[in-house]
Amino acid sequence: MSFKLNDVVPWGRNFGEYVNMFNLTESDLSKKIAGFGDGPASFNCEATAKGYDVVSFDPVYKFSGEEISKRIEEVRIIVMQQMKENIDNYVWKNIRDLNELENLRMSAMLLFLSDYDCGKAENRYIFHTLPEKLPYNDNTFDIGLSSHFLMMYTSLGYDFHIKAISEMLRVCREVRIFPIVDLDANNTSLINDVLSYFNNHYTTEIVTTNYEFQKGENKLLIITK
Repeated sequence: MSFKLNDVVPWGRNFGEYVNMFNLTESDLSKKIAGFGDGPASFNCEATAKGYDVVSFDPVYKFSGEEISKRIEEVRIIVMQQMKENIDNYVWKNIRDLNELENLRMSAMLLFLSDYDCGKAENRYIFHTLPEKLPYNDNTFDIGLSSHFLMMYTSLGYDFHIKAISEMLRVCREVRIFPIVDLDANNTSLINDVLSYFNNHYTTEIVTTNYEFQKGENKLLIITK
């Protein structure tokens, strides 16, 4: 079945949020980074402006900036209504209210859109769908990041996660996945199954981050060769 834009709910985070979600140090940022499922996040744009080396992968990059922008507008009201209905599930500390949240997300996505065509021309935004094989050699990247995708969408199943993370680890020396709870911020057996598999060949670690917006969403999985 072909990938369709109306299946996507684009919702982008910014550079500062990535730094906090993934515990990125200045040393980490100086390395070659791959972002998986980055969507309309502004991390790549902001990181590139700061002189860092980031390549983002996402199925949505098969579409034009105009198409992505239209889809963002289509889902914005729906997403914000869902946030309003579930407001008690979130920590309103760094983000004070729904208005600030909407402004934060929209500013990140608009920044992404302003950089999208240039980034595609520079091969910083690359169409790719996990767990398909990436067009890169082993260990091309130092760090691979997955934000709000792997481990969260448990319906994708165990086999998908093993194949997807394995492909990420083929091209990256280290993979960081945030968060490690499901869409309702509940712990699932999937994390234990995934850890059990990768513990046989890699070093795994779960650490607490400085980022918690959805309650219970503050743990980061690090898998290192």
